[in-house]
Amino acid sequence: MQKFVPWLFWALLATAPVLFAQNNAPSSAPAAPLKPVVQIATVQGTSTVPLSTSALDSELFYRLLVGEITARDGDASAGFALILDSARKTNDPLLYQRATDLALQSRAGDAALQAALAWKQAFPSSIDANRYVLQILIALNRVNDTLDPLKNGLALLPAGERSLAISAVPRAYARVSDKKLATIVVEEALATYVINPITSVAAWTTIGRMRLASGDAPGALDAASKGAGVNLRAEGPVLVALDVMGPKLAGAEMLVKNYLATEKPLPEIRMGYARALVDDGRLAEAVTQLKVVNTEKPEFAPAWLVLGSLQLQDLMLAPAQASFERYVALSLRANAAVDADEPDRGLTQAYLSLAQIAEKRKDFTGAEAWIGKIENAADLVQAQTRRASILANQGKLAQGLELIRSVPERNPGDARLKAMAEVVLLRDLKEYKLAYELLTKVAEGSPQDSDVLYDQAMMAEKLGQLAVMERLLRQVIVLKPDGYNAYNALGYSFADRNIRLQEAKQLIRKALEFAPADPFIRDSLGWVEFRLGNLAEAGSILAEAYKAKPNAEIAAHYGEVLWNQGERDKALAIWREGMLLEPENETLLETIKRFKAKL
Repeated sequence: MQKFVPWLFWALLATAPVLFAQNNAPSSAPAAPLKPVVQIATVQGTSTVPLSTSALDSELFYRLLVGEITARDGDASAGFALILDSARKTNDPLLYQRATDLALQSRAGDAALQAALAWKQAFPSSIDANRYVLQILIALNRVNDTLDPLKNGLALLPAGERSLAISAVPRAYARVSDKKLATIVVEEALATYVINPITSVAAWTTIGRMRLASGDAPGALDAASKGAGVNLRAEGPVLVALDVMGPKLAGAEMLVKNYLATEKPLPEIRMGYARALVDDGRLAEAVTQLKVVNTEKPEFAPAWLVLGSLQLQDLMLAPAQASFERYVALSLRANAAVDADEPDRGLTQAYLSLAQIAEKRKDFTGAEAWIGKIENAADLVQAQTRRASILANQGKLAQGLELIRSVPERNPGDARLKAMAEVVLLRDLKEYKLAYELLTKVAEGSPQDSDVLYDQAMMAEKLGQLAVMERLLRQVIVLKPDGYNAYNALGYSFADRNIRLQEAKQLIRKALEFAPADPFIRDSLGWVEFRLGNLAEAGSILAEAYKAKPNAEIAAHYGEVLWNQGERDKALAIWREGMLLEPENETLLETIKRFKAKL
């Protein structure tokens, strides 16, 4: 019989494929192979019957052989019945397992459960039998019936291995349809483990994961807080907190910060915090966290990649190049050490970013050299898009577009990916009409794609089609009520045109509910306050936004408020900084020209 390390088979349970769909229709996932003892013909061809030779008398051998041949010839139920009957007569656990496997292979969920229950009844302390019963019940979506097998399975494990098993439970229930019921069942099963100091952290972490999967974010945070209360340095509760971190659950960030203040926190968790800050628009804070990782653990490659991406976004070309090159060196060294065969997607991102930096410096040969290092065929669209940008910047737009269009489409999503790559290229070259027309075609095929509609709205605005822009943005808001970019874009458009200012303010404040620290939305709020004549409030908001994110467009707005407040020298200084950041920014150039400012 194939033996499982107890905690390991629970992990296998969690990662095993679902054997039956949610409607109780079984899938084709094969059962795990058994340790060979006796080879005979099976439904899979030549296989094994895990039976000790001492028990294999002629009558039993005949029954087993007939059962396997019958199953192989298409009568799985008859073959299964013969094997299960033999298991009951011999009381051999391996034959119970073989009968269960046959039922699973033939997609007979009820029969598999029958065999597994018979096995468990014959051997109540069998960890494997209990595992099969639990796995099959979950696959059949009989969540209510999983309470006892889950409790029994945990009870059968050695005390020192229960925490690992408990941690695997959320993955085991990941595909059940009723997540709330699953959460109730798991919480009841773990009732004794949350009060046990040895298993408490794992139990609260699992409860947090289950609550999060059921849509109960506050409940997930409560569980994470209780787990962290047992052990502040435990990673599990902090990972749950990272998943729920947001403006509406401020306690989650405090939990993360408390963990990061302990001795030697994991760099992966600090990275997770940095990514959460990026998602929240708090880019300067994210950079600070990444620099801490790079200082404390300079060989941790992912931090260099994310840092480089943020630096490139801010057009800090030299620091970005240094960060990407550091990531490349660390990744190549790591890949060589493990003899990695799989392509490194991070390396692709780094090479593309380095090519982009070279392109911005008009070093087209260097850009092509970086692209040439990409070996992963799956990244061909990105590579060709960067090559197309290089050609377009040399006045060869048609050739660049043809490069993108020539990329083969391996799956349905590739067509959209290629179209959006064309849109980005056309937008960057200010070919707004062509970009809008292409987005219109994409939207016709995907009328519910909020991202496409948003991009189409932005191109409509560039073309002066403001009514179309508003209609499209309102569609996006309906399709994606938490999509704060659409609220902000519409509100900013009203404020910039000095119309419907109260509605503009309402829209922007709605966006801030979802991303309260986003400096670009804060910029919009400052701009609408300026339009409303609230100069002091506008100046305060824009100063905060510019400090959080030094940006040419924010500089344009902040400088204009300062100019109107009579602080012209300070306004000129801010505009000069903006010009250093992005000398071709249209908003900043227009503002400076309008005020006839001499920098």
